[in-house]
Amino acid sequence: MTPIELAEKLHARDAVLLAGRLLLSLIFVHEGLQLATHFEGAQKAMAALGVGTPLLVATILLQLGAGLSVALGILARLGAIGLGLFCLMTATLFHTNFASQNELLHFEKDLAIAGGMFILALAGSGRLSVDRLLAGFAKGAKIDPTVEQHLSVGETSLPV
Repeated sequence: MTPIELAEKLHARDAVLLAGRLLLSLIFVHEGLQLATHFEGAQKAMAALGVGTPLLVATILLQLGAGLSVALGILARLGAIGLGLFCLMTATLFHTNFASQNELLHFEKDLAIAGGMFILALAGSGRLSVDRLLAGFAKGAKIDPTVEQHLSVGETSLPV
């Protein structure tokens, strides 16, 4: 048995996709909750950066909504694209003072997270997701055991 066959038998791809989704979404859900629970302080800090209250509220909603979308596997591809674009914008708008090692680190971190989100958007959320569970119920309470294929292996399917 080849390593790929063993991984397929153990459904390792789905477990890795779940772990990746949870790890990638953690920073957004945590930050969204921090901003929401400390709204007045966040509002003052964002105002100092030139970010108004409507954009702060939109940021909180994006971080929580798309973060939970990715974590739970509900329209995870769409959530991943949204968060990937958010990271690119954050990096280019707020972390371009490369004379500061801290700002450079944040810039690179945002680019790395964006890359992970775009890869997730291509790979999909896998079988261990709410989308897959709902699709199974829609097909008569039986969950479809087929696995989305890797892009390198063949055709891939869009989110349910």
